[in-house]
Amino acid sequence: MGVRYDLMVFDMDGVLTKRNTWGHVHDEMGVNNDDSMNLFLEGKIDENEFIRRDMGMWMKKQPGFSRKDLLHIVRTTPLIGGIQETVACLQYNRIKCVICSGGLEVAAKMLAEEYGFDGYAAVEFEFDENDVMTGGFTKHTDLEDKGIRTREFIEEYGTTPERTITIGNSFTDAKMMDGTGLKIAFNPVDDTVIEASDVVVRSDNISDILDIILGDEKE
Repeated sequence: MGVRYDLMVFDMDGVLTKRNTWGHVHDEMGVNNDDSMNLFLEGKIDENEFIRRDMGMWMKKQPGFSRKDLLHIVRTTPLIGGIQETVACLQYNRIKCVICSGGLEVAAKMLAEEYGFDGYAAVEFEFDENDVMTGGFTKHTDLEDKGIRTREFIEEYGTTPERTITIGNSFTDAKMMDGTGLKIAFNPVDDTVIEASDVVVRSDNISDILDIILGDEKE
């Protein structure tokens, strides 16, 4: 029997990383975004304003905050176990692996380069000619509807939603999962993503999903 799936779309924060990449930078820099977070969750500010406020805190805390400074912090982000094994095994079974995240693109790029992901989409920051953060950014994933970018990945890799696996951990991943062939909630933090998923996995090693995916292939 042929391979059932062609593509796997990974959320990053809380799935590939043990914590949110934004939050990791906040903590390392000694800033707190609880006020902005509450306003965002209450619908009083949109995602763009939320991002601007977070970046503004970094730039105020450390004038001249650079790409090098950001990368130095991002490299200390704690990762879930088993990423290399998982990506290698999926690709061996001809399943492309991509990251779809509302997190930091510098982190997604780092993971893609280190572990061989086929693609990634996250929030890209702008830096000036001296590599200093400007406060500008580009969202390559819409946190309010990650399904948009997921469908673009599906089209890019020439497959269908039914032949796509999605994995996430929070309510922002529910739309990413919508209509896909296998939906995995990994260490879920809310009921919304659990309700949107087909299976729930709680583990400190992401390779535990392989039995579900490859076992499914053998049915």
